[in-house]
Amino acid sequence: MTGNRDVLVVGGGGYIGQHLVRRLCASGRQITVLDRRPVVPDLTAGVEYVQGDYAERDLLIKLLDRHQDVIHLAYATVPNTSFQDPLADLLQNLPPMVQLFAEAAARGNRVLFVSSGGTVYGASDRIPICEAHPTKPVSPYGVTKLTQEHYAHLYAATHGLKFICVRPGNAYGEGQQPFTGQGFIPTAMASAMKGLPIKMFGENGTVRDYIFITDLTEGICCALERGGLSETYNIGTGTGRSNREIIDVLRPLMKEIDCNIIVENLPERVFDVKANVLDSTKLREHTGWEPQVDFAEGLIRTRDWLRSFYA
Repeated sequence: MTGNRDVLVVGGGGYIGQHLVRRLCASGRQITVLDRRPVVPDLTAGVEYVQGDYAERDLLIKLLDRHQDVIHLAYATVPNTSFQDPLADLLQNLPPMVQLFAEAAARGNRVLFVSSGGTVYGASDRIPICEAHPTKPVSPYGVTKLTQEHYAHLYAATHGLKFICVRPGNAYGEGQQPFTGQGFIPTAMASAMKGLPIKMFGENGTVRDYIFITDLTEGICCALERGGLSETYNIGTGTGRSNREIIDVLRPLMKEIDCNIIVENLPERVFDVKANVLDSTKLREHTGWEPQVDFAEGLIRTRDWLRSFYA
């Protein structure tokens, strides 16, 4: 399953996508990005960019015919917006994904798609969470992601779809824009830089598995290159940190650049899973992947990148 296969990256203009494309290019592959954004800054030289929606069947077919592998990152909502309009979350994200599975199965493309380690499991009865843990999502976002996984298994069993699924932890690092509804760390840092309070839902917030962006993209590539078909892989560090713990670590780091942290405590949100920490033993054993960036180093790199915009 290795080799210089051409890769179509659906949603490759986003935060994870741009980092992933750089990693893929370094491996010598020919890369095409399909994304709805009209302009993507800093796209790696030599990458073909196609503006469009993968829900457009004719466009999708043309691109599938030219590529062997597909990495799917596109998603139209975030957990917050999915809760506000569950039906829109379902209609915007599920039909085009099922169409992708059908067309890829018909052509023999291999599809790696990014699900969600933070939402598909729901409340956990043990930490860290392995892939065999029960899946009982409590947000529409998680329900739709899990349904996509079920359709992948359906098309594998009935149409021969070749797929790999990854469930990542909470990515952070350079390039992640704050105030988007995802990404507690850059939003907390940028809030301090702008003199705004950091919103924390509940007394200590939620516990999440924060993984540096380059470790995440390396995990995706390892799953693509050495993972097994019809397998699902967690990509996380195995260490959980609450919002309160993150803020305590950030205080001295932000003080170094003369920024103070103010916290605004808000009520817990019903769709927030209290704790989500991922066991990535399976990915390690199948591919040899290991996270490389220490948490403190990752925070400093993130802070220094944000300073050019907000400090």
